[in-house]
Amino acid sequence: MNFEIVGKTVPAVEVTLNKGESMYSQSGGMCWQSQGVTMKTNAKGGVMKSLGRMFAGESIFMNTYTADVDNAKVAFATTVPGDIITLDMSKHPQGFMLQKGAFLCAEPSVELNIAFTKRFSAGLFGGEGFVLQRAQGSGNLFLEVDGDPIIKTLAPGEVLKVDTGNVVGFESSVNYEIETVKGLGNIFFGGEGLFLTKLTGPGKVIVQTQNFGDFAGRIIGMLPKK
Repeated sequence: MNFEIVGKTVPAVEVTLNKGESMYSQSGGMCWQSQGVTMKTNAKGGVMKSLGRMFAGESIFMNTYTADVDNAKVAFATTVPGDIITLDMSKHPQGFMLQKGAFLCAEPSVELNIAFTKRFSAGLFGGEGFVLQRAQGSGNLFLEVDGDPIIKTLAPGEVLKVDTGNVVGFESSVNYEIETVKGLGNIFFGGEGLFLTKLTGPGKVIVQTQNFGDFAGRIIGMLPKK
């Protein structure tokens, strides 16, 4: 399998498959494909995993695209302006935690499972749901990023505080919890909400410069009321 990330504003990853090779994505994730590609839709991993994906904000059904000939092409595009991050999962043996909406597509050797945060409060108040996804296995995983991706490697004990909607994902070695913003003035007038995501190293963290949920909220606020 070979791939190329094409486009700038709303990019896509175009994958070239040899006969028998596959990629899977969420329902509706495919942008274009050549002849010689067969699509199969199913509840990948069974009913329970499918329901878990629903709670994590992803689609219940997954589409698998398999090449019937060599050099078949299929492309998967982001849904909003941003970027695409490629993760070689063989370099992350402990797995990689993903926020909802981050998964774009992957090779079949990459497995997605739901993962509950260590603290219930992290999900109850975090704004992104307390169910995350854990990606494990080998092969390539492609993540969708709103805006620009920022990748940081945290040392043991190093802390990074992030607006919850700007978290894309992090290695399983990173501790994840929610911290309350201190001070009534900061809460009511700071514009950052009640909570921040606290990530503690060691491990790699991916954040995004745009929170599309906040952006969409601003657009809705400007629409005529009638």
